[in-house]
Amino acid sequence: MSGLELFAATLGVIAVWLTVKQNPWCWPIGLVMVLLYSWIFFEVKLYSDMLLQVIYAALQLYGWWQWTRAGDAQQGRQVSLLDGKSVAFGLVIGAVGSLLLGAAMANWTDAAQPWLDAALTGFSLVAQLWMAQKRVQCWPLWIVLDCIFVGLFLYKGMYLTAALYGLFTLLAIKGWRTWRSDPLLCP
Repeated sequence: MSGLELFAATLGVIAVWLTVKQNPWCWPIGLVMVLLYSWIFFEVKLYSDMLLQVIYAALQLYGWWQWTRAGDAQQGRQVSLLDGKSVAFGLVIGAVGSLLLGAAMANWTDAAQPWLDAALTGFSLVAQLWMAQKRVQCWPLWIVLDCIFVGLFLYKGMYLTAALYGLFTLLAIKGWRTWRSDPLLCP
């Protein structure tokens, strides 16, 4: 564990807690966190996760815009549900992305866990996009992904980050409950 990992983990907890509360400050704080984690993951050869953090940086900006500028009268998005077809489409895109990235990482890098890391990356991108769009379905996907991330980070000896993702799991459960009960939930 490094001081950098501790700082990034602290920012991560703050960012996810603010997301659960639908506070748009989750996005700039999350931006700093993902930039720090891109370096941390590079150092431990989790290259798909490193790339994921870079993409997250762009999605942090997108989410910030969606939550503060999109929607009626520039008031930001409301929590909403995806239909079954859209959920299935998102999961298929996550699976295809996972396979393509996994093949690339397995064949062209010295990645520590190319296939698992790629799968987590592919589906995390789907969950992050859904989160930026305030889709309730982001939370159950995050719950599954965060549990798997805990195992990966324990395997890599990244105990603080594993604990962080354990906390993310609990926050995702809270987020799922909170967003489902939002009085402004749009079908």
